[in-house]
Amino acid sequence: MIPNQPFREKPVGARAKLLEAGVALVREQGFAATSLDQLCQAAGVTKGAFFHHFPSKEALGVALANYWSASTSAFFAAAPFHHLDDPLERVLGYIDLRIALISGPVESFSCVAGTMVQEAFRSSDAIRKACSASILGNARILEEDLSVVIAHCGASGVTAEGLARHAQTVIQGAFVLAKTQDDEHAAALAREELLHLRRYFELLFTTGK
Repeated sequence: MIPNQPFREKPVGARAKLLEAGVALVREQGFAATSLDQLCQAAGVTKGAFFHHFPSKEALGVALANYWSASTSAFFAAAPFHHLDDPLERVLGYIDLRIALISGPVESFSCVAGTMVQEAFRSSDAIRKACSASILGNARILEEDLSVVIAHCGASGVTAEGLARHAQTVIQGAFVLAKTQDDEHAAALAREELLHLRRYFELLFTTGK
């Protein structure tokens, strides 16, 4: 297992510091519970600096989803599993990486977009759309390889797009389940659910040959 690690460089400038503080606070206590005073204190900036970069808390939420999406996308794009020859092994390698990143308390491995959309899907259409783009953008990482695997194995009744979304459904659901546990058991439960996802893909494409 590899240790949990940040996806981003150390923030420089008020905007980056606010976004980085927002990531930490949303993962720890949620978007609604995070006040602007808390955010500015954590970032080490004034409230005036906040409003210089973000006209509202909602605008911050959209920016957080976009910031999270950009940083996680870059991290997964550079991951070693892309260099595996077999497309199924690349799909399984992605899941293995997701499993390996789950360690420590929930706030160290949960998803900012997944957390925010659970709170804001009715109250903010802008945040909902930004979180959707982030989560479904992660799903698209798998689509090309899944298309090749489906064609090769002759698996019927499934599509690459649908299976990629299913993977994200399990990942996001694992994070939610982890939040029902104490810190001692949260990561283990989330990893177990992703191991079931891995087995599902293996069985699906073995049976489909």
